Amino acid sequence: MEDFKPDLHARSEWATLHDVEVAEVSPASQPINGRIRVPGSKSWTNRALIIAAMAEGTSRLSGVLKSDDTYWCIHTLRQLGVQIEINEDEVIIEGVNGDWLKKDGTLYIGSAGTTARFLPGLLAASKGGRWTMEGSTSMNKRPMATLITALQELGAQIKYSEEDGFLPIQLEGKGIRGGVVNISGKTSSQFISGLLIASSYADVPVTIRVVDHIVQHAYVKITLDLMEQFGARVEYDDSLSTIKVYPKAYKGQDIQLEADASTVNYFFALAALTNGTVRVDNLSYDTLQPDIQFVDVLERMGCTAIKGDGFLELQGTAQLKGNFEISMREMSDQTLTLAAIAPFADGPISIHEVAHIRKHESDRIGVISECLTKMGIQVEEREDGLTIYPGKPLAVECNSYDDHRVAMSLALIGAKVAGVRILDPGCISKTCPTFFEEIEKVGLQVRLEKNA
Repeated sequence: MEDFKPDLHARSEWATLHDVEVAEVSPASQPINGRIRVPGSKSWTNRALIIAAMAEGTSRLSGVLKSDDTYWCIHTLRQLGVQIEINEDEVIIEGVNGDWLKKDGTLYIGSAGTTARFLPGLLAASKGGRWTMEGSTSMNKRPMATLITALQELGAQIKYSEEDGFLPIQLEGKGIRGGVVNISGKTSSQFISGLLIASSYADVPVTIRVVDHIVQHAYVKITLDLMEQFGARVEYDDSLSTIKVYPKAYKGQDIQLEADASTVNYFFALAALTNGTVRVDNLSYDTLQPDIQFVDVLERMGCTAIKGDGFLELQGTAQLKGNFEISMREMSDQTLTLAAIAPFADGPISIHEVAHIRKHESDRIGVISECLTKMGIQVEEREDGLTIYPGKPLAVECNSYDDHRVAMSLALIGAKVAGVRILDPGCISKTCPTFFEEIEKVGLQVRLEKNA
């Protein structure tokens, strides 16, 4: 793996498609039949990197995802003086033991939403330092107020540089007091995770009370699991309505990170669409990652899943089943995956309880509704979801809106429709830079048009 060569005005060295203008995807000549190993989990990677950086001692992380989000996270941590060595199979991090080594400067995080939500609390919790944190144009439009307000209530010194509720922000490392804090979980579970990660460095225990509901409980459980692996002391029940974190510094660890369940599902969807078979050899069904539940959705649609020891296999079906309604709240990143394959089902599919994805990298409900409508598919859009009716999509050109999940989902339609064209496909580098290479390996036809 190459070391980093930071460039704040371009995609990372891990991004293989930064100079590609259009990706055109067409069907394979035969059913998909592949056996793959999927890159590491974005959900685990940036949590582990940031906690390891704050910890006392050395951490070795295996299975780190090679993506734009990881690039910007590591680049940001290095701006704070963290020593990070990148080898082929692992990343070695020398923790700062709660005291960032470089105590001033502007921290540019790109479009890494996890870094934006997980790092501010740890900056504020440190003893000394003044920083400005800013992101890409799209990241600066994503909401931050829920997290920042909660941290401020605990004594964090954080101010907005421009518009209230959004990056850029100014932070001072003056510690956080602790105590009781209320927070909403209905917009993003990342706000709760960011608060949790910082709470281990409060002066006194922190009791976090969720005042409504958490859109994705599993991601908070992933955070708690990693915190405990790094030595944190936490108390919580299955509802996660109240979580108590005791002051206890993180200790460096050696950790093997899981494969990314979110990425796995694009390949399972290909098998579903083509009556093919895909086996993933580095992920089990018992993962904490909530997107693994999409396998159950595909089974509901007529596919067959084999859930083995350390592997998963999905066998497609000749005709996908529809005529159902479903809440995708706990696996909302798969909303677009389901929407992309829904036109090929034998009845309409209604998706509910995902209003929060309108505030992700793009307005995902609005964007996928626009794209499917452009393809001639009947769509009924609602504030919290959409209904997709069966139809034969037309081969058209659609904008990815610089959203990796939009681009990868639209590529799925190319498994059934020749000539689906996706503008700005390089955005897939946010989570899976090799996506188009991988779908080509399993049989799809991919043509990349580079900028002149």
